[in-house]
Amino acid sequence: MAADPLSAGLLGGLEPTVELAPGLLLARSFFDAPAQRRLAADVAQAAQAAPFFRPRMPCSGKPFSVLMTNCGELGWISDESGYRYEPRHPATGASFPPIPALALSAWRALAGAAPAPQACLVNYYDAGARMGLHRDADEGDFLAPVVSISLGDDALFRYGGANRSDRTKSVRLRSGDVVVLGGPSRLAFHGIDRIYPATSGLLPQGGRLNLTLRRVSPPP
Repeated sequence: MAADPLSAGLLGGLEPTVELAPGLLLARSFFDAPAQRRLAADVAQAAQAAPFFRPRMPCSGKPFSVLMTNCGELGWISDESGYRYEPRHPATGASFPPIPALALSAWRALAGAAPAPQACLVNYYDAGARMGLHRDADEGDFLAPVVSISLGDDALFRYGGANRSDRTKSVRLRSGDVVVLGGPSRLAFHGIDRIYPATSGLLPQGGRLNLTLRRVSPPP
């Protein structure tokens, strides 16, 4: 039987999947180099239709250090009005482009029996960008996991427990790695402490792309 072309380059079995904490999985080198290039090209194409924008913190309006866009039927938005999901790009007013097929393949391989994701948040980190400790809690369905794909430069990923004050640990993520936050770790606090510049040649401009797939509402 011929291999599924979308699964070609998915190397979840190349290195062991590590359980960093209950429900928090790290699939090392899940995407090989050709698949990383394909997925990065898919993101670049999506950004033509849904340009990157700089989100702002609720109330204060302070800008994030990352740039952001979305794919899927819903996009995650942050501005002075708060955190929320919207069906249209905040600048263009257009619908977001579909979630890349390779990203969906990672969801099917790692999210178990969870229904299909509705949103794929894409964050771009330059060398100075960070993401403070936070948890993905704006969804109406916490049964489905969060699946997070790393592309480009290495990043130091910090994770803790269900409370911000819980003890944290860190692990270095490489291009092609995929992290899954599910079960007891679905609402775990996590963040990106730093980017390691020039550790990958995947992105012409350098930096890191992070694709976060989420189910927003319970299935019908």
